[in-house]
Amino acid sequence: MGSINLPLILTLAVLITGVIWLIDILFLAKPRKARVAAVEQQFPGIESADEHRKAAYQTAVDAVGKEPVAVEYAKSFFPVLFIVFFLRSFLVEPFQIPSGSMIPTLQVGDFILVNKFAYGLRVPVVNKTFIPVGKPKRGDVMVFFPPHQPETYFIKRVIGIPGDRVRYANNVLYLNGEEIKQEFVQKAWPEFGSFCMNHRQQLTIVNEQLKGVAHKMQKCDEPSALSADDRTWVVEEGHYFMMGDNRDNSADSRVWGTVSEDAIVGKAFAVWMHWEELLSIPSFSNVGVVK
Repeated sequence: MGSINLPLILTLAVLITGVIWLIDILFLAKPRKARVAAVEQQFPGIESADEHRKAAYQTAVDAVGKEPVAVEYAKSFFPVLFIVFFLRSFLVEPFQIPSGSMIPTLQVGDFILVNKFAYGLRVPVVNKTFIPVGKPKRGDVMVFFPPHQPETYFIKRVIGIPGDRVRYANNVLYLNGEEIKQEFVQKAWPEFGSFCMNHRQQLTIVNEQLKGVAHKMQKCDEPSALSADDRTWVVEEGHYFMMGDNRDNSADSRVWGTVSEDAIVGKAFAVWMHWEELLSIPSFSNVGVVK
């Protein structure tokens, strides 16, 4: 979902502006105030002085009391940066969906909101939990860093939790030996450039009953090699098995393995806008809760 390390950039921006402001409070502000006081002593009775003397007084005060440019910028930006840092680090963070791996649940261009405290409060940048709140559940749509690209945001659905035995064969999911039922919803045409389109196949959209959590999933009428092979994985402690809802067009745990708890970012809970391209018109028709 993106390779720019925004948490690190934002953390550094907050630290730098905060340190500059603190240095001003501890070391620079007091001498500045003393210089202003000295100027005031040179202009006694300024309240009743003429306009020329008042202008000279103001010029002198401005000259000795002027804050350094870095301090001015720090005091202006620090409050805003800190609020943004707090919100996106501990409460809610926005993301845009860049690929079709979660179709039909999430479309390319969807803007989503991610709950940052659903799985515990984490230290920014290092991503270590310091206040545990909850654990990912089967069926959650989760943002995380995959093991093969630890600086890139991915979004998939939690399929297996620690201790689960996950089997996937011919586009059918089995959890702990139990086949996960699929209820037919409709046929659909594949998205441009997808495996199904390239192989001139239609899609089948189904409701997958994932241990009590129903969600839509789509698959090619003839599964890709990714979905056709009969493979089994056992989810180790502290890890999660992730899959995209677009099963034949999703690089996920079937390719690069399970996701560690330390790589979790948060739980996607809402779509608030759709805007696929810069020159396109934003849409709010897909706004709603992520299921």
